[in-house]
Amino acid sequence: MVIKTDELPAAAPADSTREPSSQAGGKGRPGAAELPSVMLLNGDCPESLKREEGATEPPRENGLDEAEPGEETTGQEVIVIQDTGFSVKILAPGIEPFSLQVSPQEMVQEIHQVLMDREDTCHRTCFSLHLDGNMLDHFSELRSVEGLQEGSVLRVVEEPYTVREARIHVRHVRDLLKSLDPSDAFNGVDCNSLSFLSVFTDGDLGDSGKRKKGLEMDPIDCTPPEYILPGSRERPLCPLQPQNRDWKPLQCLKVLTMSGWNPPPGNRKMHGDLMYLFVITAEDRQVSITASTRGFYLNQSTAYHFNPKPASPRFLSHSLVELLNQISPTFKKNFAVLQKKRVQRHPFERIATPFQVYSWTAPQAEHAMDCVRAEDAYTSRLGYEEHIPGQTRDWNEELQTTRELPRKNLPERLLRERAIFKVHSDFTAAATRGAMAVIDGNVMAINPSEETKMQMFIWNNIFFSLGFDVRDHYKDFGGDVAAYVAPTNDLNGVRTYNAVDVEGLYTLGTVVVDYRGYRVTAQSIIPGILERDQEQSVIYGSIDFGKTVVSHPRYLELLERTSRPLKILRHRVLNDRDEEVELCSSVECKGIIGNDGRHYILDLLRTFPPDLNFLPVPGEGLPEECTRAGFPRAHRHKLCCLRQELVDAFVEHRYLLFMKLAALQLMQQKASKLESPTSLENGGLPSPESKPKDPPGPEAGSEEEGSSASGLAKVKELAETIASDDGTDPRSREVIRNACKAVGSISSTAFDVRFNPDIFSPGVRFPESCQEEVRDQKQLLKDAAAFLLSCQIPGLVKDCADHAVLPMDGATLAEVMRQRGINMRYLGKVLDLVLRSPARDQLDHIYKIGIGELITRSAKHIFKTYLQGVELSGLSAAISHFLNCFLSSYPNPVAHLPADELVSKKRNRRRRNRPPGAADNTAWAVMTPQELWKNICQEAKNYFDFSLECETVDQAVETYGLQKITLLREISLKTGIQILLKEYSFDSRHKPAFTEEDVLNIFPVVKHVNPKASDAFHFFQSGQAKVQQGFLKEGCELINEALNLFNNVYGAMHVEICACLRLLARLHYIMGDYAEALSNQQKAVLMSERVMGIEHPNTIQEYMHLALYCFASSQLSTALNLLYRARYLTLLVFGEDHPEMALLDNNIGLVLHGVMECDLSLRFLENALAVSTKYHGPKSLKVALSHHLVARVYESKAEFRSALQHEKEGYTIYKTQLGEDHEKTKESSEYLKCLTQQAVALQRTMNEIYRNGSTANIPPLKFTAPSMASVLEQLNVINGILFIPLSQKDLENLKAEVARRHQLQEASKNRDKAEEPMATEPEPAGAPEDVASQPQAAKDPSSSSFQG
Repeated sequence: MVIKTDELPAAAPADSTREPSSQAGGKGRPGAAELPSVMLLNGDCPESLKREEGATEPPRENGLDEAEPGEETTGQEVIVIQDTGFSVKILAPGIEPFSLQVSPQEMVQEIHQVLMDREDTCHRTCFSLHLDGNMLDHFSELRSVEGLQEGSVLRVVEEPYTVREARIHVRHVRDLLKSLDPSDAFNGVDCNSLSFLSVFTDGDLGDSGKRKKGLEMDPIDCTPPEYILPGSRERPLCPLQPQNRDWKPLQCLKVLTMSGWNPPPGNRKMHGDLMYLFVITAEDRQVSITASTRGFYLNQSTAYHFNPKPASPRFLSHSLVELLNQISPTFKKNFAVLQKKRVQRHPFERIATPFQVYSWTAPQAEHAMDCVRAEDAYTSRLGYEEHIPGQTRDWNEELQTTRELPRKNLPERLLRERAIFKVHSDFTAAATRGAMAVIDGNVMAINPSEETKMQMFIWNNIFFSLGFDVRDHYKDFGGDVAAYVAPTNDLNGVRTYNAVDVEGLYTLGTVVVDYRGYRVTAQSIIPGILERDQEQSVIYGSIDFGKTVVSHPRYLELLERTSRPLKILRHRVLNDRDEEVELCSSVECKGIIGNDGRHYILDLLRTFPPDLNFLPVPGEGLPEECTRAGFPRAHRHKLCCLRQELVDAFVEHRYLLFMKLAALQLMQQKASKLESPTSLENGGLPSPESKPKDPPGPEAGSEEEGSSASGLAKVKELAETIASDDGTDPRSREVIRNACKAVGSISSTAFDVRFNPDIFSPGVRFPESCQEEVRDQKQLLKDAAAFLLSCQIPGLVKDCADHAVLPMDGATLAEVMRQRGINMRYLGKVLDLVLRSPARDQLDHIYKIGIGELITRSAKHIFKTYLQGVELSGLSAAISHFLNCFLSSYPNPVAHLPADELVSKKRNRRRRNRPPGAADNTAWAVMTPQELWKNICQEAKNYFDFSLECETVDQAVETYGLQKITLLREISLKTGIQILLKEYSFDSRHKPAFTEEDVLNIFPVVKHVNPKASDAFHFFQSGQAKVQQGFLKEGCELINEALNLFNNVYGAMHVEICACLRLLARLHYIMGDYAEALSNQQKAVLMSERVMGIEHPNTIQEYMHLALYCFASSQLSTALNLLYRARYLTLLVFGEDHPEMALLDNNIGLVLHGVMECDLSLRFLENALAVSTKYHGPKSLKVALSHHLVARVYESKAEFRSALQHEKEGYTIYKTQLGEDHEKTKESSEYLKCLTQQAVALQRTMNEIYRNGSTANIPPLKFTAPSMASVLEQLNVINGILFIPLSQKDLENLKAEVARRHQLQEASKNRDKAEEPMATEPEPAGAPEDVASQPQAAKDPSSSSFQG
């Protein structure tokens, strides 16, 4: 998703310095470190920090937090991490000594890893490192090794093998042989994923840049494939995964596998045999190999005859590679080439990602023999138990101990966050494997005698349950439907409590996996919970939704600490004996003390208050805004909650309202003081009674907010007055009391809005004494529901119309909605608003994405239940049949049932312990396209309250301008389907588009917690703030620091590191260091491909940035290839008609113009002009710029009339928008003059020819190629990068001015609430456009991840 400031060439200088941060999604609050000192604050630190990191310290009660780690700790603590590195010499057998750069806080183990990766030592795994004859301990840090210093010599000593070491060695050799083979990425194993950048850059960008400098204008082939050209209707799928030359792997061996003679018999064990391998070399020689304690040697066994005696010669070698080198010349040659290639690949192409990314398409792969995968499949290898002492991992213990690590200073926090992140990603991987094993029927249930839906499983110390309503637990809430959504609500609760991170309060590791139509919840196990009954163990909360409720003082104390950041109200409820019980969470949140003495909370499915728009309560009316929109509507279940982002936005909105009310009253007071010396008893307030009943509706609020720099200034003044009053003046206390009452604050002396999550819970009763409080809470919930409809949804639509956010596919649209706290069930309402919007045309892309999302989500709901009735042998037939009904124009596809002999007829009805996926019915086979589309329309109406006007896929495509390939991508990503990479004929009416051979796999869709790196994030924010203020160097340093910390916590691959690299690249580019920009941006592209997906909208963005930096480094053909790739991906993901396409085509057109491919260039530039005109309106400055670019190309073609026509259009826009005297208008008029002169000169020449015929002496026509510099300048303008040609003196003045403003701001900010980014954004002089066009980008600190 892109958050861009308008790329206005006209903006003032400050614009350029501000741009990069907004580019990285920066809601940069300058100097994010100074927190407010107002006693009216609702949380303990700014929302953004709270959400991004969960207070790093236990929250302060009084809303004052000391400055956060980002700033004051910068100096001394960072040094601890940045211990200076030193180099050591490594002596390994058989190769030249080499030196290695190490850093003191590395472990000895990390040197092992480096050696196992190096080309010349990669075949060793079983060795130790010795310093002066002493062996180094694997797990000690280098700084603790005595005598290790600059220049020390470390000797590599080969160690004897054990069975474990021999296995690790064989595994490692297998990994080396497969290192270029992408099959693991296609199969979604071991956190491998795809990357295609190198196909388009021909290897590494850094080197080619040096070579190509001299040849600036080499003739290059610029013509893109037909399907990339503007206006092409063809949307091929194959180019999505171009064939990579390196994938045709060099064959080193035909077979390497475990021998059938394993394990060695006792007498051979006593000779040191560990295991036997069987190898067929490329020369077809079959050999048997013994792995012994001393190494590997050939034995005399054959396939059918066991003779373990050494062959002669036996070629005993310490490593398997050395042995194979000796017996197979082909192996020796190819293995060397393979390792060379492996080491040349960019490290980011091979590092594992933290969480598995699945590919929805894959080419037809040959299935090769693979000993390691075979072994993994048959030994029930749970995690990596052979690498970990004690076999299975105690996940709960690991998850909780990492939380208990100390966190007083930066190094401690880094260590803690790194441990938390690592355990979480391991747990997610294990839980995913387990959930798949459960659904595939490979795990025995712990209650095997019950029916399938009720079964529970334990595997690898993880507890698995299915998303069905067992024992009518959710009977009052919607049965199975409620049981299906409860796990995701619970996961959101876990995420939130983890983020608040209160010491002493523990949550379970939770992962939700959707696989083959089933929802599986995986949880870590509370010690002791399995031995006792749940009734006895719950000491807080309720196990029956509020009939019996218990409480516990220690839990209240722990939860009290979370109540402030989570805005949860401490409240009392009645239990079945009519006693009052105090709670600080919803009733079904249970507290259990484990055998380890830790306080666990679980079942957090109602952490946030209910969404009244979807919860009709008899006798309760909703505000008018809701009823107007047709609410309340009964939803399928009663677990609809508001999102945390909504609660936060609502409270922030109420805070503004509170300040405004108080300001109003104080001013009236002052006025009345002046009028009447005898002040009224009441404080001279306008009837306070009328206020609380009817606080200005949210709509009024949002109106004011829109107009509101001035409003905020008043609020600021007021905050000061209130703060300075220190509550002694009874009048101002009265003002605050009234304002508090009006906005529903629970305290009458300060602003504090909280929600009671139990209001409107069926079965929960409140004591008589609380009735008034309950009434207020009900009102607050109604107001929040109204706020969502009257502020958030219109705000979202406005931002989309202003292009402040640019979603490109379903996922990015969902993210934009969720950042504003709008649940997906409101999608229909969002689309209704888009349809009614005056800017309907400018929202066309949003409408298309929304309709596509609505259709695929409805189809996903149907697909889920459809799949539950399919047994494993019919899976590919069933999925291809569904896809045919969903997307193919073929009118009556027939399902291919699995052959009868595969389906046993005499199924025993009583066999209860069938795997859940083995329902024996073939009802799925009778589905027809008509029926499916009817169901989709029905589902869209029932779930999203939106009426689709289509009965078939072709009508949908026709009516809404959708693409079938896009729908295929969306449904595949949502359901985990993987299909064959080939061209599908969706529109053929003679044969169905899909056959069962086209469905390759079905993957799990996994939801999990994403632990955050809080300190790194603060550095990132402070860096963005510095950049915004124009201190590029300082900003750059801070962001580099953030990058180090991110790497420290997340390892090398992560979404947030990607954002960091992109911003760094942009800064280096602006500061003129193109090589550094290229290198950082290349990493950003690779990382985005690997972590987000090869065609994720974010990846498309990264490709465009990289193309710009390539062009600046004179790598024109690479730049074009990258832009063509970005255009292809955009066509696949959305289609041509997207605002981003204008930017892309302008880029392509400019580069083509630079190499004088004028006709081609015009095709792209004129398409860009059309798209800009549609989405920005014919009078926008973007359109003026577009006209100018087109005019320049016509000028190069000497077609002056067309050039003049376009430049005139541009001139008119500049004149009306900016006035006569603006430099842009002047520039344009100059250019017009110049064009006119050229046109006149050309006309003269033509007349001369007509008069004198062939004898005329004609000056040769000059076709002017634009200079590269001028093309680059235009590229920078359209990409929103402005370089300011300032003298040194100007720069000093500018910095002084910025600093002066900054101080003013600080002064006001210390008295202001930190949650107001709009007030604190350094307003760049003369660029009001930006602020107006980006209210939400600024207002919305909640971006879940900052991908610009």
